[in-house]
Amino acid sequence: MRFVYIGLIVLVTAVVLLFKFQNLTSVTVQFLSMSYTMPMTVLIILVYVLGMFTGGTLWWLLRTWYQGAFDKNR
Repeated sequence: MRFVYIGLIVLVTAVVLLFKFQNLTSVTVQFLSMSYTMPMTVLIILVYVLGMFTGGTLWWLLRTWYQGAFDKNR
């Protein structure tokens, strides 16, 4: 089973590296008066991480509100 996990790690690493090398084009992102130029891969990773953070925070907030609404100790 250990070799299956090693194979999966190698496969995922190869796919990520292939994605990285195929997306070396620079893109410019503008927000209000700010402008940033970065490789497309960096932009995609930043958007992914931002989505994970905001999505996790939203679920935590909704769960907290739901538990607070039905808390029997209040």
